[in-house]
Amino acid sequence: MTPASAVQLEACATSFLESVGQNFRQAMSFLDLPEGFAERIIQCNSTCTVRFGVRLRGRMYSFIGWRSVHSEHCEPVKGGIRFAPDSDAEEVEALAALRTLKRALVDVPFGGSKGALKIDPRLWTPQELDRITRRFTQELTKRGLIGPGLNVPAPDVGTSEREMAWMADEFRRANPTDVINVRACVTGKPLSRIAGRTEATGRGVQFAIQSYLRDARTPGIVGGTARPQARIRDRSKVRQCGYHAAKFLSEEDGARIAVIAERDGYVANPEGLAIEALKQHQLRTGSVVGFDGATSFAGDMTALEQPCDILIPAAMENAIHVENAARIKAHLIVEAANGPVTFQADRMLRSRGVTILPDLYVNAGGVVVSYFEWVKNLTHIPFGLMERRRRERRNHAIATALERMTGQPFPADIRDEFLEGGAEIDLVRSGLEDVMRSTWLRIADLLEEQPDLGDYRTAAYVASIRKVADAYDAIGI
Repeated sequence: MTPASAVQLEACATSFLESVGQNFRQAMSFLDLPEGFAERIIQCNSTCTVRFGVRLRGRMYSFIGWRSVHSEHCEPVKGGIRFAPDSDAEEVEALAALRTLKRALVDVPFGGSKGALKIDPRLWTPQELDRITRRFTQELTKRGLIGPGLNVPAPDVGTSEREMAWMADEFRRANPTDVINVRACVTGKPLSRIAGRTEATGRGVQFAIQSYLRDARTPGIVGGTARPQARIRDRSKVRQCGYHAAKFLSEEDGARIAVIAERDGYVANPEGLAIEALKQHQLRTGSVVGFDGATSFAGDMTALEQPCDILIPAAMENAIHVENAARIKAHLIVEAANGPVTFQADRMLRSRGVTILPDLYVNAGGVVVSYFEWVKNLTHIPFGLMERRRRERRNHAIATALERMTGQPFPADIRDEFLEGGAEIDLVRSGLEDVMRSTWLRIADLLEEQPDLGDYRTAAYVASIRKVADAYDAIGI
């Protein structure tokens, strides 16, 4: 397919919602579902629009927000809430659909939901955002769109643990008698949060790349270097997916992060960027541009097009489209954002031999650890509390037995780590890695069994839709 013909095709489907729908329909062509079942799975069950006013700065301001529930085949439903000036109902519905499939893919027992408030948070003070967020929460509460057993929000673009704390507190005020489960009404909050939640999405990206590269069935990084060179495009400053992915890949896996881009330009260093130093610079100045350890390209939005082995788009949807796909020079694209590659751009890239690891799988780390947090809030027991000391005593006994059997002391460089019973962060990371590795095998095995699926995205969609269809069938729908 030529770029010109691709542009013509995509002219009819430029929205994020339609791009998700095309991926749905492509996967559906490989499934034998009863008549009408495909449309039932694709469509969102409901989308609620709320409009409300808040008196600020001596006048009344009106706001509009949405909460979409894609599928209630498994309850509660769950999904983030973003604060963004360009949000709309279609975007929210598309993201809710992805949430349903993502949770089905990684076998987390939630349905899919998503929310947004059409607002630029940079234009409001923290005190004003507090009042706006609480009013939004009131509107969601009145409509049954927030609650530990109904609908569980989480942070997304433009929101953080701060906004989740405000939402949780406002929900608690509206439900003063539900003191047992109220903390589970949102995840990603500072109170009662779980260790590793902030880093979860970036850690999941790392585990996804590791799973792909360790699988003997994959082509790896065709033509790539021995020490993979990566570039990351990240606008999500609050959730920091790009930052954590870059940090873990460089410090733990030896990857060379050559380029990092933000909304105002990008920085590059072919020898590798010092990620933590760059992060501190960004916190001080509000931008990655101007970092001493790199060459800065202020106002330049071509970072995606620079040569590299691995490209990790960790910003917004539709970042790679038919107009720039031909200029992408990466060997492997790892979708840390939601929907960063449009349907037609995906076809163009794959026709050139570019491998794409789909968002449905790659950025599921936040989904998994949010589930861990929700479970912790409901049980009121920190992970590892009931068995940490028992594991320490068992490991100590093993070390002592080995010393007696061999007549040699246990190696000092690994003794402390071996004897450690495992803190909550260790258990969370272990659980996340297990989910990401087992999910990868599910995708790769399916593609091996059905090579006509053609790519990892279609295989992930097929695996997810099958699980959702089975759930509907089990409840008699």
